[in-house]
Amino acid sequence: MATTIFKRVELELPLKLIPSGSIDWKKVEEDCRRAIQLDSSSVKAHYMLGLALIQNKEYPEGIKHLEKALDLGRGANPKSYIVEEIWQELAKAKYREWEQASTERSWELQTLKEACEAALEQKYFLDQSELEGFVDEAEIAHRNQLKSLRSVFEKVAEADAPSEVPDYLCCKITLDILRDPVITPSGVTYERAVILDHFHKVGNFDPITRELLDESQLVPNLAIKEAVQSFLDKHGWAYNTV
Repeated sequence: MATTIFKRVELELPLKLIPSGSIDWKKVEEDCRRAIQLDSSSVKAHYMLGLALIQNKEYPEGIKHLEKALDLGRGANPKSYIVEEIWQELAKAKYREWEQASTERSWELQTLKEACEAALEQKYFLDQSELEGFVDEAEIAHRNQLKSLRSVFEKVAEADAPSEVPDYLCCKITLDILRDPVITPSGVTYERAVILDHFHKVGNFDPITRELLDESQLVPNLAIKEAVQSFLDKHGWAYNTV
């Protein structure tokens, strides 16, 4: 079965054409590890190994191999269909990893919040018995403490709440979050594959400034690439927007 899968991938047929239920992912993992031992720069071996590991919910290692496949694929042919497919699978894996971690964090925060509220209730009960004649003051202080506590937990929870991706991290053509950003001489940043597709289908000019432009003038925008990665590292929900 693994041999059949590799033949399909070598022929560059989309993986989605292969029924997932018919794949022996353990066998795929074994074959891919052997393939990587023979050729550590094999895009397809890293890609398929990443998928196999993700199927077994081994997210950290699976993501590592998908990222390796993406880097190798971009280096070989940034316009290849497989680069886009790898990115989509990587984004789904990253989102699942974030979703799992977010659920765990949410449960832990809720448990901690309830424990803190219980501790404040106990403190309020003790204060009532010790501060005779000052019950109103104790109740006001208790309410303020509860309000502050809940505000703190709400702010912590906001980090996992989906919002909008900043415009400067998005391609000026597709408005999607950038993956492989390149900057033009005029200072406009585009997704590499998107601007190359524009050259092929429309013409060699900047779609925003309308100035003449060709592939040799595109320079990787490393600052934006790092900013995108930093944003995704902090806001894993954004992988679900790609």
